[in-house]
Amino acid sequence: MKSQRLIFTILLLPCFAILLASNPTPPDPLPTIAKYTENMDERPGFFTTYWDEQGGRILMEISQWEEDFLYVNSLTAGLGSNDIGLDRNQLGDNRVVRFEHSGPRVLLVERNMSYRAVSDNEAERLAVQEAFAESVLYGTKALAATDSTLLIDLTGLLFQDMHGVSQRLKSRGQGIYKVDPKRSAVYLDRTRNFPDNSEFEARLTFAGTPSGSEVRSVSPTPESISLRQHHSFVRLPDDDYQARKFDPRCGYFSFSFSDYAQPIDQPLQQRYITRHRLEKSDPEAERSTAVEPIVYYLDPGTPEPVRTALLEGARWWNEAFEAAGYINAFQVKMLPPDADPMDVRYNLINWVHRSTRGWSYGSSVIDPRTGEIIKGHVLLGSLRVRQDFLLAQGVIEGYASGEQADPRLLEMALARLRQLSAHEVGHTLGLAHNFAASVNGRASVMDYPHPFIQLLADERIQLEDAYDIGIGAWDKRTILYGYSDLREQDEDRALSQILDESEAMGLHYLTDQDARPFGSAHPLAHLWDNGESAILELNRLGHLRRTTLNRLGLNNLAPGHPLAELERILAPVYFMHRYQIEAASKFIGGYNYDYSVRSVNTDSRNPSISPISLQLQEDATQALLNTLSPEYLSIPQSLINQLPPQPPGYFRDRELFRFYTGATFDPLAAAETAADAVFRMLMNHERLARLEVQHAASGGSIWDSGTYLSAIQNQMTDYLQIAEGNPQYSSIAELAFFRFFQHLLSLASNDNLQPRVKAEVLNQLELINQALPGDGSFQLLISESLRKFKAGTADFEIMTAFSPPDGSPIGCSGLH
Repeated sequence: MKSQRLIFTILLLPCFAILLASNPTPPDPLPTIAKYTENMDERPGFFTTYWDEQGGRILMEISQWEEDFLYVNSLTAGLGSNDIGLDRNQLGDNRVVRFEHSGPRVLLVERNMSYRAVSDNEAERLAVQEAFAESVLYGTKALAATDSTLLIDLTGLLFQDMHGVSQRLKSRGQGIYKVDPKRSAVYLDRTRNFPDNSEFEARLTFAGTPSGSEVRSVSPTPESISLRQHHSFVRLPDDDYQARKFDPRCGYFSFSFSDYAQPIDQPLQQRYITRHRLEKSDPEAERSTAVEPIVYYLDPGTPEPVRTALLEGARWWNEAFEAAGYINAFQVKMLPPDADPMDVRYNLINWVHRSTRGWSYGSSVIDPRTGEIIKGHVLLGSLRVRQDFLLAQGVIEGYASGEQADPRLLEMALARLRQLSAHEVGHTLGLAHNFAASVNGRASVMDYPHPFIQLLADERIQLEDAYDIGIGAWDKRTILYGYSDLREQDEDRALSQILDESEAMGLHYLTDQDARPFGSAHPLAHLWDNGESAILELNRLGHLRRTTLNRLGLNNLAPGHPLAELERILAPVYFMHRYQIEAASKFIGGYNYDYSVRSVNTDSRNPSISPISLQLQEDATQALLNTLSPEYLSIPQSLINQLPPQPPGYFRDRELFRFYTGATFDPLAAAETAADAVFRMLMNHERLARLEVQHAASGGSIWDSGTYLSAIQNQMTDYLQIAEGNPQYSSIAELAFFRFFQHLLSLASNDNLQPRVKAEVLNQLELINQALPGDGSFQLLISESLRKFKAGTADFEIMTAFSPPDGSPIGCSGLH
């Protein structure tokens, strides 16, 4: 019997196990929040938070479930490398998020704002919401609970790389890094709470193996990079903001989303402008104060005299708001000592240091639901002012009288900073670039200005008008469109009238896609150009450049500096014309067009796109070919004789010329580099394809690519003949012709070349040997390269030229 009972007991054990599993012991109830947070530092605000000193944690109460708020991440302490692009006080993403919970599990969920149904029908809205994915950014378990309020540990979110530092380092070829939690901690000094926003910050250490020179140049121990990331939880604005429609002619950035509630005959994609909220105290008054003015604050870390210049430039915008009917509605002040620069309540102008000069940025915190700008955020690179000082130093003998620099050098640099401050603030007001403003008498600070340096009749250099002062005519029109208080008017009609008036004023608006030297075709939109005619300005700059080169010497260099530093001053002078070359080249195969929209008035003008006349294309080509003459490309021997190698403690960097000769200055390499830059513009494959299109459409009245290429080859052959007997000029002419030949080979090897263009290029190559005079070593190099190209031999290669010293940004922009 005993054995039978034992067997029965053994058989019953699995049954008891199943019963226990199906009736688990209920978990211990969560402690109350008050109990759990005893002896912790409570911080009331938008979200009530607690600092757990013993655990080094940030805890947070959540009682508002399924309610949207704004989550913004940013980088408060940066890496200091322009090339990597992880700058101090750099804004990250704007996300509409909400907290959800299922039992003790809490999720931070990001809404998908790109796809919506703007409808009163809840089912219609839900259908779109469920059709597109959302993103869970963070998940954790509740630590304590009081009624429906849960307490969570937020530290895990703060230790996530929400700014994408690791990905940025990887994409820049700087190594594989990840956050090391053991070397990361909450940064309590910048973790604060306010009624409408809760701010958190953490020092994150990224551990990894460096593989690039950039991270090594700015980090004391590149295997361990410590940065600070900031996180803002912000109450979303109320529903009183009225979004304003986007028009391609208005000059603003567009904010868009797909609205599946739109009628079938209406666009799915809805577009509005980004702008701050601004209303008149008295909407019926012609001029009125604002209900709440737009106030910007300057980083107190900005030194004088830069501080005053930045304040003055940013304040120019008030003139535009005054013209729109406001009284003192745009203000610029110094940031109060107790204010956090990352607090979204403050529009900020930051002064940012990097190891090398680079772009400045105007970005914004934007409500992703409406496009309303909540915070304007400007980053200004501190080294830009030194570059402008250097530009002035190259054209003025600023140290002819002693150790003190000619005051005009600093005055020009500060004038550029005023313009730069206004430009980047303009981006944070919602304005896009206007790269056609220079042809309207510098009508906008939203252009990229090249310093307008004048050579007077008595051969004196004038810098006083290098940069414009004040806001431009176009800027006033854009502010009028975006910020006019139209509550008492028919808004659509009022906005159309503003645009029609701007057109009647002859103000041009062309932006980024129209202005780049490649991939765009409009002759009025350029970066860093001056004058109503890009062709005439290129010719003017040529005279100024030659005069400046002939004068350049010891009087341009500050006492106590090595003579080798003259090369650093020479570089921007020698390449002074580089951007005007880009501007003039766009006449070749260029087109005139604008951003017209279909008018309801059938009698209105018919917008069209038209090619540039043959005469202007020929003029532009000749102006560019003039920059390829041996005289133009040469450097005075007297200046070359003053350029020794870099001394101990000084190093060659990307601001200097590239050489074949090792340490000693190489004027022939400089000439070859300059010539190659011109041929890159003259022989762009898209430009040549447009010539073929224009030739066919015009019935042959505009030249084709073959005629155009023959004109270039004839001029380069003439330069070879003219230079005979002059060793310096002859060497430069041969190098320039060789660059032309190499670009022909590059075109012939381009699989994307338009077939008719390819035929003309191959024909030019066949004529090369016949066009070259003589039968010396230079001719042998050409013929041997051509033989290898035709034969397709394994050792055939296109020989590239050195790239010029860094140029852009000669001024700074907002890339978005």
